[in-house]
Amino acid sequence: MPIQTIIILILGIIIGFAISRMFAKKDERPEAVKSFSQAQSKKKQENKDVIVSHIQQNGRIANNEIEQLLGVSDATATNYLEELEQEGIIAQKGQGRSVYYELK
Repeated sequence: MPIQTIIILILGIIIGFAISRMFAKKDERPEAVKSFSQAQSKKKQENKDVIVSHIQQNGRIANNEIEQLLGVSDATATNYLEELEQEGIIAQKGQGRSVYYELK
C-alpha cells in the first residue's frame, strides 16, 4: 500500500471522527450525572416547599431562619428566596437586616 493511500485513509478517519462529534447529541451525559441532577432538583423543590409551608404556618420567614431550618448556607437560602420571589410566590418586606418574606 503506498504511503499516500495510508495518509488519505488516516485523514478520512480523523475527518469522520470530527464530523461525528459535531453532530452527536449534546445531552449525552452519563446516567449517574443525570440521576444526580434530578435528585438535586427534587431536593431543591422540597426545600422551597418547606419554606412556603413555614411561611403559611408562621406568616413570614427571614434568611437566617431558612439557614437554620434547612441547614443550608446564606447563599443557598438567598437563592431559594430569589427563586420563590421570581415565581411570584413570596414578596420581600422591610430593608437591610429587617428583611423578611411573606406569601403574596
